[in-house]
Amino acid sequence: MTLRATKIVATLGPASSDPVLLEKMIRAGVDVVRLNFSHGRAQDHVDRAQLVREAARRVGCEVAIMADLQGPKIRVGKFAQGKVVLQPGEKFVLDASRTEPGDLKGVGLDYKELPRDVKAGDVLLLNDGLIVLAVDAVLGEAVHTTVKVGGELSNNKGINKQGGGLTAPALTAKDMEDIKTAMSFQADYVAVSFPINATDMEMARQLCDVAAAPYKHKPGLIAKIERAEAIPNLEEILRASDGIMVARGDLSVEVGNAAVPALQKRMIKMARAHDKLVITATQMMESMTVNPVPTRAEVSDVANAVLDGTDAVMLSAETAAGKYPLETVQQVAKICEEAEKAEYKELETDFSGKIFTRIDQSIAMGALFTANRLGAKAIVALTDSGSTALWMSRHDIRAPIYALTSHLATQRKMALYRNVRPLLLDTSADRDTALDQAEGHLLRRNIVQSGDVYAITCGEPMGAPGGTNMLKICRVA
Repeated sequence: MTLRATKIVATLGPASSDPVLLEKMIRAGVDVVRLNFSHGRAQDHVDRAQLVREAARRVGCEVAIMADLQGPKIRVGKFAQGKVVLQPGEKFVLDASRTEPGDLKGVGLDYKELPRDVKAGDVLLLNDGLIVLAVDAVLGEAVHTTVKVGGELSNNKGINKQGGGLTAPALTAKDMEDIKTAMSFQADYVAVSFPINATDMEMARQLCDVAAAPYKHKPGLIAKIERAEAIPNLEEILRASDGIMVARGDLSVEVGNAAVPALQKRMIKMARAHDKLVITATQMMESMTVNPVPTRAEVSDVANAVLDGTDAVMLSAETAAGKYPLETVQQVAKICEEAEKAEYKELETDFSGKIFTRIDQSIAMGALFTANRLGAKAIVALTDSGSTALWMSRHDIRAPIYALTSHLATQRKMALYRNVRPLLLDTSADRDTALDQAEGHLLRRNIVQSGDVYAITCGEPMGAPGGTNMLKICRVA
């Protein structure tokens, strides 16, 4: 079992759907597999989820599955020739009523609300900001623009408005159907695209809970922060979610590339302060879609996210469609391990001024503090829901956290928690027997050896969610 604390999310796609390759990727360090619902049919995702579960079983570990919803299609329509090349100074019309294929003069819209969302003077960014259009006028369903920065524009490329302000709802009819599909194979996490407030996440939560109820399942919800309007609402979005994704692609187009690094640091810090998860995503190793090694800048990018305290770094096209999916995972794992060797801040500074109102949270913090002072080999949490392990994982500590649970769904969900190694162990209802079973499990896996000190937390009575109320320091005989 790796001692790497930062987790790796890899997107499954044509380049990584071979069972043997996927197995190698999991062995190399993939902790969470992302299924991108922007591509493929429902059955494709069901089949790929099965592929992931089988590959993990062969490796002898569990990985989490994250279903990433497409969200609103804020895109141009199709062109007669598949694409056009726009020149600066040319006039170009985005027409919501247009049904015929596009040409050099204009194109239809998948996003029919655009004429109501923009006005003269607004700036539209197409194809991830590579093409810039200035809005001259809105006449009925037609948005008349002047090309400021030209280039090749092809079918169905995305549209962003500089500074934000597009009103498309976060959850579409397609997303609602996709949630049902994701719950049919009990996806561990659902990532919601383009939320702008807590209400978007609360609605997603309700839809997930209803769809998951027949399976007695509850997925974690990840809010993808990719709209400018989401930034002022970060705190309320965090409260309504289990975690956030720093989705740097669309976000950088809306707020500008220069603003994103500071926002990334702020989001990671805020998520950890609220005991939530955080994933850093988009173009982390982009050059490895075609090259066998990353650039120095990409290495620094991944390392900085690790040093900031992200739970996970995410690979998108690199593993879904790139030439070197396995090598990319291997490189990311190495970078994470090296970055984690850097000096950690004093644990005490994390606790200063904090008041714990819950017994289970106080026990979790006590375990961290004591294990840190004793130089314990490991911290062990017997956990039903995973909450104790989550709280522990919000703080930097050298000792690895081993979370032992009898619930497979909890084990999979904890695969995303920084510095947590989730293990499945069905323990006795008797406390002392359960503690002996836990130590035996650690010994069999060579996690601890004779003479090692470790801290262990559990709840009494055993098996009650949120019932962690005991901390014991043990020395292995």
